[in-house]
Amino acid sequence: MTTTPINKGQFHLEPPERLAAFERNRGHGCEEGYAENRRQWTAFATQQHVADYPLHVDLELSSVCNLRCPMCYTISPEFRKHVNAKLMDFDLFTRLVDECVAGGVYSIRLSYRGESFLHPKIVEACRYAKKAGIAEVSSLTNGVKLDEEMFVELMDAGLDWLTISFDGIGEVYEKIRKPAKFDRAVEKIANYQRIKRAAGKVKPVIKVQTVLPAIEDDPDAFYDIFAPITDLVSANPLIDFHSDISAQPRIPDFACPQLYQRLTIGADGTAMMCANDERQEYPVGDANEQTIHAIWHGPEMTQARAAHAAQRGCQSLEPCAKCYLPLATHATPIKVGQHQVVADKYVEGAEKLVQLRVPERYRREGLEV
Repeated sequence: MTTTPINKGQFHLEPPERLAAFERNRGHGCEEGYAENRRQWTAFATQQHVADYPLHVDLELSSVCNLRCPMCYTISPEFRKHVNAKLMDFDLFTRLVDECVAGGVYSIRLSYRGESFLHPKIVEACRYAKKAGIAEVSSLTNGVKLDEEMFVELMDAGLDWLTISFDGIGEVYEKIRKPAKFDRAVEKIANYQRIKRAAGKVKPVIKVQTVLPAIEDDPDAFYDIFAPITDLVSANPLIDFHSDISAQPRIPDFACPQLYQRLTIGADGTAMMCANDERQEYPVGDANEQTIHAIWHGPEMTQARAAHAAQRGCQSLEPCAKCYLPLATHATPIKVGQHQVVADKYVEGAEKLVQLRVPERYRREGLEV
């Protein structure tokens, strides 16, 4: 018997009705396909079923970021040592999209570690993927480069889902997301929703997400700002990427779900066994030389799946020993307005941004929070 957590970590600050509406809107226009994809997302992971192609592929348009947020792994020397920070070659992108379509991959995400909106062809990338036949195209952004004009272009190109990372309110946000300005950032998101409604469009659905410590003192204030201007408001417990978590308590008999759900391809073409191998410590292939199908069924992925099927992935695979997915959690009720949500916090580790040990060289650059 194995323990396979599905979608662990993020939780929603929403009542059931708003969450249900988001799911309907996310699947708008492809309701049957979306419902089947959601069924497979859970079933393939729990049954450890290896489909012919992954259900989802992350195609990292950019491993470069324009911000240096203090809780982010991309500011660490280890990240810079392992990762070739660049923009994805567009010919590589289109070839991978074509294979995804031919293989029946349901969804792609145009982002991973860096800021995808630094890629000059992000709108073209979205348009290409949608015209090729990808059912769901999504992206994550810090929102700095995105503005109203580009939002219209992305909406017209067919973007299905946009997630905006937005940590805290007012001065807290501006300290974490320096040099972004809070008032303008909120104004842009409100305008996106206004533009979408004026056009009579359901998509892209807009989600705002935050790290929990940035709003925990007053979650109502954060929710009250963003619920009227987005489709979903979510939060994540803080993951302390700057500390060694290998000795923290773990859930019993852990088996990774991502090995059966998705494949992640970095901006330089390196394929990772999962979206949590941010430093590329266990590459499973090279998309410049191999197909998605060959990587998905290759010896490295097969070895990783075998290790997790035997509940020894965290002992034998370096990225898994550092991963947050196997960590034990404790349920923390949080009241938001008239409803209550539950956050699964990690048993140990940083609970507040001020507890995060930011290296002194980053403090000198004004990144302390």
